Amino acid sequence: MNFQDPLFWRAGAVSTTLVMLIVLAFLSIDSMRYVTAGGINVPHYDVINQAIDYKYDWSRSADVPVIGGDEPLFGKKVSREEAEQIMHKGKLVIQTRNCMNCHTIFGNGAYYGPDLTKAWLDPAWDQIWIPATGKATKEEAMAEFLMHPDKYPTWRRQMPNLKITEEEARATVAYLKWIAAIDTNGFPSGFGRMAPQR
Repeated sequence: MNFQDPLFWRAGAVSTTLVMLIVLAFLSIDSMRYVTAGGINVPHYDVINQAIDYKYDWSRSADVPVIGGDEPLFGKKVSREEAEQIMHKGKLVIQTRNCMNCHTIFGNGAYYGPDLTKAWLDPAWDQIWIPATGKATKEEAMAEFLMHPDKYPTWRRQMPNLKITEEEARATVAYLKWIAAIDTNGFPSGFGRMAPQR
């Protein structure tokens, strides 16, 4: 073996690149099992037909979503295909209204407004916004807030009226419920738990 021969180094670089490409392909395929809707960490879109909660899992040292029994969104159970169309619309609303300019989703975005990753599970909807909006359910209160945020000022920072229609608001609420069901390996940390008392 001649270490001075450029062909030796070229062959080593080519073989290393090929091996790493194969490893990358296997890792990508394995990752897709975790991050695709219906995968290991991401439920199918029709999970919006079920109750979603959050609890601390001591074996994982992380907060994890808990999928419960039937709880159709807006009182209507949807098929998997309908749920996929609703998710598409909800995602488009979030993108076209540039929600991440103020909010964070999965750690991406800004920190001016609340993190939306687990917004569906925020107890403020039950404790504050259902009474404030006069709506009977969390999803109705969320949709009302999205359509008319200027009617419900939130402390020092107020969400602007983004001219969201009722159909868009309902799709956005569905999208927020779905992302709350995604196992984010404990992100955001400590969501829903009180800070330790000092």
